[in-house]
Amino acid sequence: MSSSKPHNSDPIAPYRGRLLGLAYRMLGSRSDAEDVVQDAYLRFASVQDARNPEALLVTIVTRLCLDRLKSAQAQREIYVGQWLPEPVFDADGLSADTATELADDLSFALLLTLDRLSPLERAAFLLHDVFDRPFGEIAGMLERSEAACRQLAARARRAVRDNHPPLATAPERHATLLRAFCEAAASGDVSALAGLLRDDAIAITDGGGRKTAALNPIRGAQKIIRFLIGIAGKNAGRDIRMEPKTINGSAGAIVFIDDEIDHTLSMAIDGEQGKIAAIYVVRNPDKLRHAPLPG
Repeated sequence: MSSSKPHNSDPIAPYRGRLLGLAYRMLGSRSDAEDVVQDAYLRFASVQDARNPEALLVTIVTRLCLDRLKSAQAQREIYVGQWLPEPVFDADGLSADTATELADDLSFALLLTLDRLSPLERAAFLLHDVFDRPFGEIAGMLERSEAACRQLAARARRAVRDNHPPLATAPERHATLLRAFCEAAASGDVSALAGLLRDDAIAITDGGGRKTAALNPIRGAQKIIRFLIGIAGKNAGRDIRMEPKTINGSAGAIVFIDDEIDHTLSMAIDGEQGKIAAIYVVRNPDKLRHAPLPG
């Protein structure tokens, strides 16, 4: 019987973007997602006849991610400070390629909400609500009944709805707010910062124990402003440059200090108020390995 695998030097090429997208959403790490897809490729290559290559690959990737999440949970317990996802700069390459509401949402806000779910809830939700897989197929992937998978996805959906309210705004407005924030933070303009931040805004910084960062979330506009002014004072006299970049599908920036990458900056915008609801700063060098070089 002839194989139904694509005749391609890379048999998973037609599915690679979606597989990376699934693994990244499951793990919050681009590096780990690439490792998972490579492992999936090796396992897939040993299959003599795959009648439905994509379904098989999605199953392999899902189970590999669930295995990794078990060890990740133990590692997270000893992680220093706040954990943020690894920023990605090629969101289009991680597209779910579906017409679902969350197909193109790679925001930190959503990924942090997913991170609070159980691994099985996360998998069931992503497979159905983002990657549009039927529950009958998901049941086989997760080795659970179809009814159990529906319940897992429903619980996850409620959590996403409750903890990830729509914060989207027009891309141009998002970029404008980001630029204004960067300018105000760099100049120490307290009144400008106060006008940009929602009163209950939150700032999360991730240094992973490798770089200095706030160990806890900074809650409230005034506390965030004091934190930013303090950072600006510590960096006075240094060469600070911000390069606008698309990070996880939205306007963001890479901040260089003395020509070395220091952190990425991204944010969630309250579309109704037109203000910044959350700020995400990734300083952990391990999570910046895929960041574009200066210029």
